[in-house]
Amino acid sequence: MMRSRYVLVAGVVSAAAGAVALGRWRWRRQGTALRAAMRTACLPSSVKTYDAREVESLPPPVRRYFEAALQDGQAMVTSVRFSQKGQFRQHEKKDAWRPFSATQFATMHPPGFDWDARIRMAPGADVWVRDAYALGAGSLRAAVLGLVTVADMRDIAASARGELMRYLAEAAWYPTALLPSQGVRWEGIDDASARATLCDGATTVALEFRFGTDCLIAAAWAASPP
Repeated sequence: MMRSRYVLVAGVVSAAAGAVALGRWRWRRQGTALRAAMRTACLPSSVKTYDAREVESLPPPVRRYFEAALQDGQAMVTSVRFSQKGQFRQHEKKDAWRPFSATQFATMHPPGFDWDARIRMAPGADVWVRDAYALGAGSLRAAVLGLVTVADMRDIAASARGELMRYLAEAAWYPTALLPSQGVRWEGIDDASARATLCDGATTVALEFRFGTDCLIAAAWAASPP
């Protein structure tokens, strides 16, 4: 009887490990396919290097930002991949932070990103999240260990708009993507803020940026619909 119990437990553990491995393989396969499609669609910038004369007529806070963030003659960023570690808060009104790690891949032409994260919600229970704007479509999927789906939003206009907003807000990490030659239109608001508008196909978004005393971006938030 005892041996039978051990065999049963071993079988359950083995099945669980197999399910987790299958979930991991499927998740990685989907991510690899998405990033491969983004790389295939990625086009070189028509402008190869930054020319400081490009920003001379921009609103003063935007011009000062580019003067602080860029160097004349530097190469335009066309794609980037980086890793992140930090704390994630799921609910704005709840002070419950969870550790996460992620990789992100982004392209500029066309604009897009894929954020692939692991959020530790409980010991041994990571939620895997893929948040993306790729090939004109927005999507968000979350699944416990990549197996049990808890969120799945994709292929609707609201998703595309929300994810393109995220792309625009995060473009401060690769600031050449915010230049007018890269498709961003700037309008001045006051001496410390400006509105940026970006169009990709049928999707148009606008964000308001506030600049700090160091001339760099201090905050960004959703503007009124353009």
